[in-house]
Amino acid sequence: MNKVIETIQNHRSLRHFEDKPLTDEQIKTIVTCAQSASTSSFIQAYSIIGVKDKEKKKKLAEIAGNQEYVEKNGHFFVFCADLYRHTIIGEKEQINVTPSIESTEKFMVALIDASLAAQNAAIAAESMGLGICYIGGIRNNLDDVKKILKTPDRVIPLFGLAVGVPTKKTETKPRLPYEHLYHEDQYEQNKEIYVSQLQEYDQLISSYYEERTGGKRKDRWTEQMALMLDRKSRMYMREFVQKNKLDLH
Repeated sequence: MNKVIETIQNHRSLRHFEDKPLTDEQIKTIVTCAQSASTSSFIQAYSIIGVKDKEKKKKLAEIAGNQEYVEKNGHFFVFCADLYRHTIIGEKEQINVTPSIESTEKFMVALIDASLAAQNAAIAAESMGLGICYIGGIRNNLDDVKKILKTPDRVIPLFGLAVGVPTKKTETKPRLPYEHLYHEDQYEQNKEIYVSQLQEYDQLISSYYEERTGGKRKDRWTEQMALMLDRKSRMYMREFVQKNKLDLH
């Protein structure tokens, strides 16, 4: 065990922060750590928007489902898939890059690059004693998010990252069993084994919720996931991506 592994394994989403903005040095450290993440073919197809403006944070919090910690934190980062700069690169070098930029492959590269950068940022923040919480809720209304952040075509805000000095800490939430998640040489397709592992995990998660809530909640993980997936959400996404000149093909 070393400090890096300890920081990673102690991760938990925190949602209560001191009313204390991050320093410029802290922000720069987090962003430069994000930039140190791997990037496919050195394409660096992402951007990070730091939101300090209180009114903008309030609007983003409303979009995200009135999540207070989007508004009240030390700093709010928005990670974006960004192929706009590559459009400019094509113009600068007088090369037609549009077919490549509009491919599904490059869109996936942008999503992956942004996600890798964000996880580096999260680990860096946690190693500094800060708390973090990812915010997918900004995708509830990306048209409004783009207006607030003034992002151009071919830039897709993907998720936020609320960072700050935590005032309350929760327990780490148990993840899926190692044996269920890690497959060696080929995917485990024995359904009996698969279901048995899920049942064991259901018991673990149910006990976790029951203990955490004093018996008020004890739902199973598969129950939770099935109910979530039964509800359609953000079904406008394909239309939104295409509208922003990422016509995937």
